[in-house]
Parts: sequence; structure tokens; C-alpha cells
Amino acid sequence: MGMTLTRAAEWTSASSGIGKLEITPINESLLRSILQFVEHFGARHPREAKHVFKEPLQWNTTLEESDFHTGYLVSGPNVQSHERSSEGLPLLQLSPPTITVHSFSQLSKVVQLAESKRLKEVRACLEENRDPVVKILGPSFATVTEREDTSALRLVDEVKEGDLAKESEIKVKLFLLLQHLDNQLLSNSLKQISQEVRLSPAAVKNEVELLKRFCGERKRRVLKSLRYTSDYEFSNGCHSPPWRQVHGDICYLVIEPCDTETLYVTCSTAGVFLNKGITHEGDDSTYERTSDVYKDLVTLLKNRTPHFAENINNQDFAVEEDFSSAPNLPQVELMGVEEHGQPQTSGERHEKHAHERGRRHHAAHKPGSSKKMEPSLKWRNLELSSPHQEMEQKKARKGPSKEEPLTTPENTLISDSKKKQDLVPGGQSAPKVKSPSGREVLEDLSDSSTESEEEEEQPERRTAEHTMDLPPEYWHIQKLIKYIKCGNQTATLIALCAMREFDLSEDTCQMAIRDVGGLEVLINLLDTDEIKCKIGSLKILRTISQKPPIRRAIADLGGLQTMVKILESSIKDLKALAAETIANVARYRRARRTVRQYGGIKRLVDLLHCVPDSAMLTEEQEKDVEVARCGALALWSCSRCTRNKEAIRKAGAVPLLARLLKSPHENMLIPVVGTLQECASERSYMVAIQSEDMIKDLVKNLYSDNQELQMHCASAIFKCAEDKTTRDLVREYKGLKPLVTLMSNADNKQLLAATTGAIWKCSISMENVAKFQEYQALETMIGLLTDQPEEVLVNVVGALGECAQVPANRVTIRKCGGIQPLVNLLTGTNQALLMNVTRAVGACATEIDNMVIIDRLDGVRLLWSLLKNPCANVQASAAWAICSCIENAKDAGEMVRSFVGGLELIVNLLKSTHIEVLASVCAAIAKIAKDKENLAVITDHGVVLMLAKLTNTTEDKLRRHLAQAIAHCCMWGSNGEAFGEARAVAPLVHYLKSQDSAVHRATAQALFQLSKEPKNCITMHETGVVKPLLVMIGSTDEILQEAAAGCMANIRQLFLAYDKARYG
Repeated sequence: MGMTLTRAAEWTSASSGIGKLEITPINESLLRSILQFVEHFGARHPREAKHVFKEPLQWNTTLEESDFHTGYLVSGPNVQSHERSSEGLPLLQLSPPTITVHSFSQLSKVVQLAESKRLKEVRACLEENRDPVVKILGPSFATVTEREDTSALRLVDEVKEGDLAKESEIKVKLFLLLQHLDNQLLSNSLKQISQEVRLSPAAVKNEVELLKRFCGERKRRVLKSLRYTSDYEFSNGCHSPPWRQVHGDICYLVIEPCDTETLYVTCSTAGVFLNKGITHEGDDSTYERTSDVYKDLVTLLKNRTPHFAENINNQDFAVEEDFSSAPNLPQVELMGVEEHGQPQTSGERHEKHAHERGRRHHAAHKPGSSKKMEPSLKWRNLELSSPHQEMEQKKARKGPSKEEPLTTPENTLISDSKKKQDLVPGGQSAPKVKSPSGREVLEDLSDSSTESEEEEEQPERRTAEHTMDLPPEYWHIQKLIKYIKCGNQTATLIALCAMREFDLSEDTCQMAIRDVGGLEVLINLLDTDEIKCKIGSLKILRTISQKPPIRRAIADLGGLQTMVKILESSIKDLKALAAETIANVARYRRARRTVRQYGGIKRLVDLLHCVPDSAMLTEEQEKDVEVARCGALALWSCSRCTRNKEAIRKAGAVPLLARLLKSPHENMLIPVVGTLQECASERSYMVAIQSEDMIKDLVKNLYSDNQELQMHCASAIFKCAEDKTTRDLVREYKGLKPLVTLMSNADNKQLLAATTGAIWKCSISMENVAKFQEYQALETMIGLLTDQPEEVLVNVVGALGECAQVPANRVTIRKCGGIQPLVNLLTGTNQALLMNVTRAVGACATEIDNMVIIDRLDGVRLLWSLLKNPCANVQASAAWAICSCIENAKDAGEMVRSFVGGLELIVNLLKSTHIEVLASVCAAIAKIAKDKENLAVITDHGVVLMLAKLTNTTEDKLRRHLAQAIAHCCMWGSNGEAFGEARAVAPLVHYLKSQDSAVHRATAQALFQLSKEPKNCITMHETGVVKPLLVMIGSTDEILQEAAAGCMANIRQLFLAYDKARYG
């Protein structure tokens, strides 16, 4: 265990005290394995379980005296075990909150008593006892990492001594058990760890060379200097000495940033991190890692130097060359280095953008040109100019004068009519934004978003018509902004208060603020020392930041950076207002990235601390609740980005959100649950929600009267219920009934979509399906199959498809009239809906009465037409449904022949590369080939050669259905001989080595049919088919038994005929 905890487990970096085990899938797997080992240790190894530890294991437990019963002495809050050591000490002592355990027998009982909190107990024990083997067996068994482990040899010597032979023998076995567990845990962890991307010397060298171009003493730079500690490069590209290369080190760098102290960096195959200060090789103590591991140098520098992060993202650094020899060449600007993300543990991909721009110099330096007054670059970039400026720009767009060259700076701005969105993969539009240098760049597309409104947040453009007949409020607000600009503190406060008297949510009022430069003034007020001015400014910004153009403007003016700093203020009102404003602005994608880059995530998480749980609060406690609520709101907005989700988890938000989830305040619960449901799509959050026992609170809040809260709780369950444990917990905490009840709120489409989604995922477990039957959920869902939005239909049909796996439910669907609306949905275009509908129709078709209705409604023809769908998953799902229809149709052969071109279409799908499509099509061909006429037709379409080409597959699912298809196709003409000529026989023999019994049965049937051709028998015998067939003849599966025996009989008859012909 010690080696696993040292090398494989993932620990948080702690500035003080000891680190904690991170809530990650790999840690969850380790904890479950250790829990299983400890829980059953007493029963499996009773002698070793009684061995008294060298030192007791101690940790803070959640157990109380009421949890202990037989075998324990309870005295007030303290507990002692009746079981004692040879020295008379109890083997278990509880002095809340500390528990002390001296043996595995008591340790096993502790985890059994903990019940649902078992994992928490194991986690707490391991965090407090980083090397438990030392305490169990003694210091001589400390985890060995760099030297030879002689622990086992020492134990053998102790056994030989004789006096303590029995005790030493137990100790040896205990050590071997622990060592076996350690090796098993390391082996499992290695499978996951080995899949991580590794750095190479070439990649590091390229990045270093690129960053060196950003260094120097000139004004426009991001780093002062960057150098290797050793310029000598080995043949493998490494700069580190050979004795460090064995540890994965590639090189060591000394980097001088512009705004922080010198950084000493190690580049290794595992990533990039800070060391203790290597200036030259040789001092071993300086190689130790002192920071997180990052994917590359750019990522590390972005997290360590704000100056670097800000200027790199601005894409405003040019490669300055000496153009004196070529004055007519344009200056080339280097592409901006986009954000590479969080430290390596986040496992996210790099973001790449490229942009080029040429600068025109001859127009700018034209003889006789005079300097022209220009508006602020910030306002030009934001396109929030005044009405007068709009008129000037409109004139400019009509085209340049004949005397004016086409390369003037004004003409480098793209006209409104040509500013169109660039298409990105998937057919969506990528929004463009202005960089500070005035260029248009593609917005960062790697940050996922769940809100469609993001794509619509384009800069607002107004024409002169908008400025006509402006109301008096427009001019009043502009006057107030001017008072703020030139007035003293008192005048500023009065003007701010007066502004709040207007309805600032109106477009006219916001237009007035923007046109006169009011946004810049309000943001500047946040940098003052006057608390009241800051509060007044934030209250206005909080209101107006509800609109997309204002959000974009605040982000581009640097307002977010200032608000992130305010989060550290000691004034609670300020922190709450700043967090709520950030929540509004962070609905905009680039704003979320800015919050993360400037340390806003960690500060927002800190706002969640110290929140009382009681319903009755003092005035000060109410402020604490409000601060935490606003912090949760901001985290909710920020969590719409994949990288921010990982940053939120690493900042320690999960336990805090779990605590806030128990709050009695609904206004607190909504942003908390909103954040959780947004993050629940990540596997690490699913694990955390389970381990922190949040499912119970989510189910509890389903009973709330607040529909928004119910919606977010249902959505969180929807995302988490992909995991079986979560589905079981929802049922255990009685969460299925409120979900069924919530379907009655048909008017609230968002709530209905979340509820039906949760029901769909929960119905994957058959135990839950039984409960849904009891609550009559099917009848309600069938009523939702018409006049509903697609997101609701996808979920409802998905749930019906899962429920239809039970025969009784298929009857219910028919009796409630659900077949017709399901068939009608087969004409849709939504791929997710089509996948679910085909699955549901296929499940219903297994009932003969249902199949009659489906055939009458022309459902089979619609299913067949979906084989032409461009989505492979839809094709596969349709083919599986067709299998059920053919099997249960009254006259299946005639039905299939009635589809013009249908047989050719399904045979051609054997050219697909999608495994699921191939498996489903093979299954369908096996059903089709039962009809002789249809078999003749597909033989003419070349089905034999196509099936033969697939026989080298290693996928058991495809093997099974492919063998069935071959078995049925052999029953026509010379198809059996054709399969032999196509070399399909030998690969089929190898299928018998599979671990899947269904593959064995189908393969034996295929080999039996193929063995009717003498040449195939010879091939089978040469490939070694006899031995596995002999084993299968003794199988309990009668079909397999009969097919294997038949194949053997055909082979035997061939050889008997050969012997007779040869010897007479």
C-alpha cells in the first residue's frame, strides 16, 4: 500500500500540513480496492487479522458511540473494544473524533460499522497514515523507492530464530499479503497512467526556441530571458545529464519573467514543473519538484506570470526584424500563442489558433499627411461608438476617394457587410472578437458551453436611425456620467445614486452609458479606495451586465481583472456585488477564461466558506450567506467551461458545495445545484457527487416547491445516472416517485426535459423499471409523445426504449396507444431522437401483436429508410430494430422483398467501418437469409465475399453475428464452397478461442454448415478445429453440442471415405 500511495495515488499540494487525496477516478478505484481488502480480511485471514500492529493507526472518524454495539464497552462518548492485546490494551479506542485501531480484525469491523461512509473512513485513515505498512509491521518496512527492498529476507531470518517462530510466520504472511495488494494496486493504476501523453525532447526544444523570440530588452516582450543551464545537447536531444535522464528529465531552464522573480524549470517526459533552483547540474537536492506538473512551458508561464498570460493572449507581439535593407516589405506579426490550459492533471487538449496580418507603412508616412484625432482604441475595438462616430463610419464605408490609397489604417477595418462568421468543423459559426490591437480573431472554441446564446453575443451595431427621438433619460444619464468624470467624491456618490433611479435595464439607458464612455468610468471607480463609490459602481454594473453587449464590453475593458481582485476584500458587500457581476459577465466565453487566468476561480471558491446551516440568521450571518450565494452564482457561470470545471474541483469546491447543498435557503441551493449539474458531465464530478453523498440531498430537493431548483436537481441526476451506483442510490433514497410526479408539470418544458432525462437514465437499471411500473410512469410518458419539444421527446422515447425490455411494459405501450406516435417519430431528423426511437420500436416489435401494428403503420419501411442516414449510430440502431421486425413478422420474406432496393442497401452496409453497424447488419442478414428467395437475392449482390472479408475481426460482438450470417448463407447453392475459396474458414476456427459462449455457439453452427464441403473440412482439420470441437461436444448447451458433433461427423466421414478410396 505504501508504494501505491507514494507513486500511484494523486495528492493535493498543501501549503501547510499534509496533502489530501484528490477526488479522482484513479483514487476512487484505489480506495475501493483497499476497502474490499480490509473489509474481508478478518474472514479470509483470521490468524493474521489478530496480529497487533507495531503502532496503532489513528485518524479522525465520523463514527459515534451509538454505532458500536456487541463487543465494545461504551462509556459516554468514549468506546473501547473488549478484545485486548497481550499487554491488556484495547485493540480499538474511540475518543471523538479520534479513533485508534491496533489490528486488522478491528479495522475490518470499523469499515463494516461505517456502512455508507466506508470510503470516507478509508480515505481519512490513509490521509493520516501515509505509509500504513510502517505502523503495521514496523519502521524497517518503510516504503522503498530508490534502494533494494530486503524486508522479506529480514522476516525469513526472524522465522529461523525459533523463539518467536509462530509470530514471525504470521508477520511474514501479513507482509506478503500487503505486498500482493500493493502490486495489484500499482498494476491497475499503471494501466491508466500509461495512457497519458508524454513530452519529447524535440517538442521541448521547439517550444524553447519559440519562447526565445519573445525575450529581450525591448518594450514589447513577454520575458526578459530564457536559457538552458547546460548548452550541451546529447544525441537524444536532452540537455540533462544521463543520471537524470533515467528519471525522465529532458532539460533545465532558467527563466526571467518581466513581473516576478526568476523561475527554475525542469522539463521532463511527464511534463514541466518548477524545481528548487538548478543553476548547474550536480547538486541533487535542487532537482526536487516544488509546483504542479504542467503540460508545457507556455502553460506553466501563464500560471506563474500574469504579464506573460495577458500579453500572449492579446496576440499583440510581433517578431521585430531589421527591415532597413528591405523597406518595402510589410512587417510580419507573429501568430498569438493561445491558451494551453491548466496543469497536466486536467488532461485537456491544447488550443490552437493562427492569425496573420500585414502592416502598411507607405500610406502612414505619406508626405504631407497630418495627424488626425482618433477615438479611443478600446471603444473602436468594442464598436460602441457614439452616434456622430457611427455617421462618420457610415460615410467611410462608401469607399475611399480616388486620391486616397487603399492601404490606409481606416480601410484595414472590415466593413459591416463583410464581417461574417468563419465556419468551423461541425457547420457552426465561430464568433469573432476584437483583440486589443484591433484585429479580428476566432473566439476560443475549446471552452465548451451549454448556452446557445453565446453564439449570438456579437457586437451591437447601430445606425443613425437609432439616435432619432431619444427620450430625456438618455441625456440625463449622459450628464450624470459627466458629473462622475469631473466631480469630487460627494458629486460622484450623488451621481451614482441618481443613476440608480433610472431603469438601467432599458436599452436606451445602457446606450447612454456606453455612448459617453460611462462603462470605462464605472470600471475605473473600482480601482479607487472609496468603498461607497465601489459599491455604487458595482450595483450599476451588476444591473447593466445582464445584456450581452455590455458583458463583452466589460470584459474587453479589463473590468473582470479588477473585480477578481475585489473578491479578496474584507468588505462583504463588495465581495458579494463583485461575485454577482462576475456571474453575469462570465456567461460570455472569453470572460470565463479571463476569470480563471487571473486566479478568480480559487477566490470564488473561498467565498463558499463559513456559511451557517441554520434557518434563523443574524445580520452578519445573512451577509455571509449572500457572499456564498453570489460566489456560487459566479462559479455556476464559470463552470460552463471544461477547464474551469477542473480548476473548480482542484480549488476544493466539491466538499464546500456538498455542505451548501444541505442549506435550508432556496436562493442558495439554486446556484449550488446549478453548478453541480453543470459539472456533473465530468467523470471526476460524478465520483465526487457519489463519495460526498450528494445524491441524497439532490433527491430531497426534488420535493421542493421551487421548480427551478427541481429542474437543476433532476438535471444533475440525469447526468450522474449514467453510473449504476448513482441509479441505485436514487432508488434507495426514494427519488423515483418524485421524478414521476414532476412529469405532470407539462407546461414547464425545461423542468420536463430534465425530469424525463433523469427517468431515462434511471430506467437503465431493471430494478428502477419495476418501480416505474408501480408508479404508472409509462402511461404518463406515452402521453408526452406528441406536441413536445425534441429535448423532451429524446428523453421520453429513451426511457420507453429501456422500459420496453420488460415484456409486460411492451403490452402496456400497445394498450395505451404508444405504438403509433413512436412510429410517427421515425420520420424526424434529430439523430439522438432517431437512435432512441429505433431502439424503442425494435423492443416493441418483439411482441407479435405490436409487430402487426408496426407493419400496418409502415414502420418497417421507415426503419429501412433510416439505413441511409449519414449517422452510423442511427444506421446500427435501425438495423437492430429491423432484426426484431423480421423475426416477428407474419410473412417476413415477402415483407422484405417488398422494399425496392432494400436488400442491396443492407448488403452494401457491410462496407462500413463502424463495428456496431457491421454487427447489426450481420444480424439482420442472418434473419433475412432464413428465406430462400431473399438469400438468393443477397447472394447475387455479393454477400459472400463481403462477409468473408470481415472474418479477421477480433470483436466478439461482430464475430457472433458474422458467424450466424455465414451459417445461414451457406444454405444456398455453392455458397459454402465460395466461403472456402474466399478463405473465410480458417479465421472462423480461431473464433473458438473466444471467451464468449455465444460466439462459440454461432461459430459451431457456421462450421457445421461449411463442413458439408470437403475442401472446407480439410482446411478446418489443418487449422486445428478438432480439439476445441471435442471439448464443445461435452457442453451443456444443446445447440452448441449438436453443431460441434455435426461438424466432427462431417470431417470424420470425409476421412473415412478417403481411407476407403485409398485402401479399398
